[in-house]
Amino acid sequence: MAKNMKLQAFPEEITEDGLKIYGETSFENQMAVLSHYLHNNEVKVTKKRKEEIISSIREFLSRKQFRQEMDEGLSDEEVWKVAESPLQYNMFDVFFKIPFPTPPNPRFTFIDLFAGMGGFRIAMQQLGGKCVYSSEFKASAQQVYLANYGELPFGDITKESTKRYIPDHFDILCAGFPCQAFSAAGARKGFADETRGTLFFEVARILKEKRPKGFFLENVEGLVNHDGGRTLRIILDTLRSLGYKVNHRVLDASDFGVAQARRRIYIVGTFDNEVSLDDFPVRKATVANVLEQGKPLSDNRIVKLLLKRFSLDELYGKSIKDKRGGDDNIHSWEIGIKGETTKAERALLDKILTERRKKKWAEQWGIDWMDGMPLSREMIASFYQGKDLDELLESLVKKRYLVYEYPKKRVTKKTDSGVSYNVRVVDESKPQGYNIVAGKLSFDISKILDPNDVAPTLVAMDMNKLFVGDDGGLRRLTLREGLRLFGYPEEYVLDMSERDGYDLLGNTVVVPVIKAVAERLINEISKH
Repeated sequence: MAKNMKLQAFPEEITEDGLKIYGETSFENQMAVLSHYLHNNEVKVTKKRKEEIISSIREFLSRKQFRQEMDEGLSDEEVWKVAESPLQYNMFDVFFKIPFPTPPNPRFTFIDLFAGMGGFRIAMQQLGGKCVYSSEFKASAQQVYLANYGELPFGDITKESTKRYIPDHFDILCAGFPCQAFSAAGARKGFADETRGTLFFEVARILKEKRPKGFFLENVEGLVNHDGGRTLRIILDTLRSLGYKVNHRVLDASDFGVAQARRRIYIVGTFDNEVSLDDFPVRKATVANVLEQGKPLSDNRIVKLLLKRFSLDELYGKSIKDKRGGDDNIHSWEIGIKGETTKAERALLDKILTERRKKKWAEQWGIDWMDGMPLSREMIASFYQGKDLDELLESLVKKRYLVYEYPKKRVTKKTDSGVSYNVRVVDESKPQGYNIVAGKLSFDISKILDPNDVAPTLVAMDMNKLFVGDDGGLRRLTLREGLRLFGYPEEYVLDMSERDGYDLLGNTVVVPVIKAVAERLINEISKH
């Protein structure tokens, strides 16, 4: 974002966890109105909208200190002339000197809902499309969207005051609607989620009212089986009830020339024919294709412990976690993260790590099985007969490799709307047992990427814990490398902290997959 244009807080604004909901008179909303008009000023506007735009320009000029005196002397007619010919005035550089301008002579128009970083927009513009409306209420995403497209997205799409700016005529609706409610990594409440779980219906309402020629939706793979497939059926049935011929497919980004194994469901529809989502050409890439060289190395304690015990080649592809066994994982006790361990302690931990996943222990506890439950001393003694068992258990609890805890039972709860979902709660009626202090996010490093392989699915919560080899050492994945793993062009600007950048990347779409699917959709629409 240009340094002379700050998105400042207004009384109407509520900020919570990086999400902004702002009022119609806030600076953010005025800049959304202004930036959208400047890129679509060939469209006739109502008297009320014209007044809004003039007000927005005055507010914008008042923020540019060297323009303030000029603004005070301008009549409404003079301000409107500025709006009608924005490229003749260098005061709007923040909206036009951008990496990804609208293509000349666009083939079609589209709107970008839940826009995030604008991955849909890049792909659609590459295919000749013009964006006529965008919506995104995350503050960091709004800023990066403005920096790359010269347009500040409108905010909360659930508000009628936001939806009223959607034009009546556009060709395609694009929406990567929020996936948290359907993700296997989340609570999996789906439509039971009273906020995100119902945002799909905002998409459906817009489709019903505006009747675009087609739509393109993206979501997590977990949507397919959520609630026994009911959630997806509701979505597909809703779309078909609006008159669309709908098709969907789960596609893996690693088949589209991107070095990331990222499976997502893509849902498309038109009024005339079903869009084919079969037989895409397969293109492969590896992590080596995205790596930068000579970046600053990490020197934290875990890196030192890893490099002390393993070579770089031995570390490639390894995860640092205590949740699973196997050759692909390095456990905390193998490198002494919490303190050195004896050979006998490591052997016992390895055995408990494997045994705690077996369903027979749930039957003995009298609880529903869960992956990774505590084991009582008697359970452990059934597979470890050493006389030093009590000594080992006491030592490992003291070193915090084991925790002494109650098992958990499954409890069914209901939302206010009556939808059931399951949670796990501690069952203090049972004896306590020993469990691995586990979790892939427990350490500063979650995985070391293999340059000859693809990266795992990148998620916001641990992208900052992905490491790569560089010049004989280890370092975090850079934001530029992260952008490449999602297929973003080199011109894309992500000028923000690593924390905010990783958060946006973990929730974005893969540009080459969007482009490949969108091309099929556009070709089908173009036939009619």
